[in-house]
Formats: sequence, structure tokens, C-alpha cells
Amino acid sequence: MKILVSALEHSANVHLKSLKQELSSDVEFIGIFDKELGESIIDLRSLAIMGFVDAIKKLRFFIKLNNKMVDLAEDADKILLIDSSGFNLPLAKKIKKKYPEKEIIYYILPQAWAWKRKRIPVLEKTIDHLASILPFEKEYYSKNAPIEYVGHPLLDQIHKFKDELKDEVKHIAFMPGSRKGEIRKLMPIFKALQKKLDISSTIIIPKHFTEDDVKELYGDLEGFEIAHDAHKTLLEADFAFICSGTATLEAALIGIPFILTYIAKPLDYFIASRLVKLEYIGLGNIMFEKFKKRAMHPEFIQENVTLQNLLKAYKEFDRSRFLEDSKTLRDYLQHGSSKRVASIIEENRCKIL
Repeated sequence: MKILVSALEHSANVHLKSLKQELSSDVEFIGIFDKELGESIIDLRSLAIMGFVDAIKKLRFFIKLNNKMVDLAEDADKILLIDSSGFNLPLAKKIKKKYPEKEIIYYILPQAWAWKRKRIPVLEKTIDHLASILPFEKEYYSKNAPIEYVGHPLLDQIHKFKDELKDEVKHIAFMPGSRKGEIRKLMPIFKALQKKLDISSTIIIPKHFTEDDVKELYGDLEGFEIAHDAHKTLLEADFAFICSGTATLEAALIGIPFILTYIAKPLDYFIASRLVKLEYIGLGNIMFEKFKKRAMHPEFIQENVTLQNLLKAYKEFDRSRFLEDSKTLRDYLQHGSSKRVASIIEENRCKIL
């Protein structure tokens, strides 16, 4: 069985690897994904963008790639779209128009509940299976929408959690993100913070960065140990400072107390702040606010990411309450998602074969 896959982001491919382990051995991926999973039509490194401005610069490139995926859909038995709504939703509409009988599965849905809720009727009309990874997401869709909560993919990858915390912080993890722009903005502040705290520290660097990348983006890393395994490092550390993104939810689930920091390009932040009407940007905080009406951890964004603010939040952090909140969040998410998504993909395969 051939599945046309569109997985542009690194995090999407981490979840795709877990999913593949649950699928039958005769399932073949075609399309866009990590080279470890098969023969992708493009090197994922060429797709890396950060924010609205970068996306506009690469618009023509993405239109051509989108059209190529529509052509590939002809030979596919099913379509699997993962995250990246700016690319995947237009792709879904084109495929459904050209091949109305092709079954389209969307895994890790566009955050239409946060912005552009007008997308929801489009998703309901275009997608055959809406595989939601957020328990509250379904309430934003119509009663008869083809949506179900399938579990959360991070619970397929994270198997060890903190059961208790040390009396005092002896080791801190710093995670300045995976995009070059994020890293350049946060590293000077993180370095100053590390020197001020003077505590054993580890910096988590993405595995795919070359030595030249590390020198250019991070500079002198005196005072830091270097690690690449985020889950292991976060589990072993006592506290963390993390750039906004999936990593903040990983930390929330693992149970390591942390502070979220994020500095976007000014124009990107201006556009996003006008479009997205959310009190928080961290997924753990967003979910916790939904069912507990409060945040799990502090967030500092743009000009509020200062040495003074981060030090103050660190000193005032209630680590014990955070650990209990982490356990509550895991209960809320229930289980991983790979097994259910695999069963959706393999449903009705006798008709295909």
C-alpha cells in the first residue's frame, strides 16, 4: 500500500517514525519526509523557514513543490498530511478536487481553534479523517465532523518521567530552539544567565547541525556541556530554559520545571499577535488553561526576555506544584497516538488491494 506523506517539519518526522513502527511492513511512503523513512522527493533542510517573512520569500518554491505532490497523489492509495497547515491545507484541497475518491488523513491538525476558525468548515469538507492530538480540539468542530482525539504523539516517544525533584537545583538545561534565528537571539541572554546562576549547565543542540553551524550560531560555549538527546537531558536536569515550540510540551510532560522564552522577528510577531488570540503560546499552558484555568509555567516573549525577568521567575518558581501539574497533564492526554493513526491508515485496505 502506497501512502503519500507530507511531513515537512522535524517534529512531524519524529512522530512519523513512531507511526511507521505501528504500520504493516508492506506500507510504502512516497512524498516529503525524513530520508531515514524512505526516498523523499526533497531534502528537508531546504524547507526550513522561520515566520511569515521567510515563507513569503520561498512562496514560488513551495507552490512548485505542492504541485509535484498533487501529481504524486495519482499513484497513492491514501494521503497522510502531518502538521504544516500553510502547505498541507492547500495541498489537501487540490488533491480532493483532482482525486475526490482519495482518502485524506490529517494528523496533527491546523490550529484553527487559535486563529482562522473559518478553516474549520474547509477541513471538515476536505479531510476524510481528522486525527486530533488535543483533547479539547473536537469541541470547535461541528457535531458530525470526521474528527477524533487519537492521543498525543509525544507520549509515544517519552517513556520516562520525573517522580520527584531534588531539594535544590544543581543542573540546568538550556534549549534555544532548532531554527537559526531563534538561536541567535536567545544565546546571548542564555550565556549571561548561565554565568549569573553559576550552576552546572547543558546546552541542547540539534543533531543535524554541523560543526560550522555550531560555531556560527552558538559561539563560545565555555561553561556548557553539549547534548543532543533532549528527552534524556531534560529528564536528568533539575530546571530548564526553553524556546517556545514542541520542546516546551516535552518538558511539561517529563516533569522538569522550566521557563519559556521566545523572540521572533518583529514583523512576524506583529502579524502573529494580530492573528492569534491566545493568552499563552506554550502548548502545556494552553491546555492547562483549558481545563484548570491557569498556566503551568512562566512565559517571556520579545522584549520581556531579559536577564532580570528570567532570574526573578527562576527564583520564584514553585517547582513542587509544577511536578504535580505535570502528572495532571499526562492524565489529561491519556496515551500516545501512533497505534490509533496506524489503524486509521490501514482501515479498508482490502478494498484498496
